[in-house]
Amino acid sequence: MPGSRIAALGHSQPDRVVTNADLAAMVDTSDEWITTRVGVRTRRIAEPGQTLDEFAAAAAAKALAGAGVEAADVDLVLVATSTAGAPSPNTAARVAARLGLKAPATIDVNVVCSGFTHALALADQAIRCGQARTALVIGADFMSAVTDWTDRSTCVLVGDGAGAAVVTAAEEPGISPVLWGSVPERSRTVVIEGSPNRFSQEGQTVFRWTTTELPAVARQVCDRAGIRPEDLAGVVFHQANLRIIEPLAAKLGAVNAVVAKDVVESGNTSAASIPIALAKLVERREIPAGAPVLLFGFGGNLSYAGQVVMSP
Repeated sequence: MPGSRIAALGHSQPDRVVTNADLAAMVDTSDEWITTRVGVRTRRIAEPGQTLDEFAAAAAAKALAGAGVEAADVDLVLVATSTAGAPSPNTAARVAARLGLKAPATIDVNVVCSGFTHALALADQAIRCGQARTALVIGADFMSAVTDWTDRSTCVLVGDGAGAAVVTAAEEPGISPVLWGSVPERSRTVVIEGSPNRFSQEGQTVFRWTTTELPAVARQVCDRAGIRPEDLAGVVFHQANLRIIEPLAAKLGAVNAVVAKDVVESGNTSAASIPIALAKLVERREIPAGAPVLLFGFGGNLSYAGQVVMSP
């Protein structure tokens, strides 16, 4: 097929809401400190016993229902995550089992915060070259599982959840070619490692990289898609930090676009942040069907990936 498109979206988040006041009772912080520095007001946190694949499958089921696609038609499942509970079966296989899929390829993609846009590109490429016709692309992370809840610099950021897209073959391409890359020599700026694994980052380094170097990269994504930033209807950056999202959007020059700011209510959900934020914008009809939207992920590994998609 000449290309692919996003047919529908879905998202799933835990019911438990953790406010800034709740965190202030746990660590030395305050609502004012958190909102001023990162912009987060609430986040959703999974309860003990809830699993990542449970939320990934719930988001995928909503997307499948919205697209009117039968489970038997899905031949590729890609799950972007860096917080999978176990290496095998991988999260994609667990999701496929929950949904009763027949014989899909099941692949986990770990590019941390930019995982969803990487996975979306892989699905688009698989469809373009005839290796798949209907793909589930899911971003899912339980950041609470890798958070040091005594570290106020990181625990105020994170949230849990999953977002999913059904990607189908299309005569008219609705997903532009990806622009992706990384900065290997600075890959340890953001890490999830240790025993147990814990998330940590060099916050100022990340802030400088995203606000000074990435605006030009985001414009290159638009160039590759053949669209001007001012013609975008929506912009969905990785929901890292409101102090990153706002200057990045301003420097991009997407003056007519709705800029997703789901980080305020959901926190940083890593690979899940872009599909959750996009699904909410579409669900609330803040972006019209068929309108161009920039998706741009960045973060862990100092990796980035972006493409322009047509809103379902």
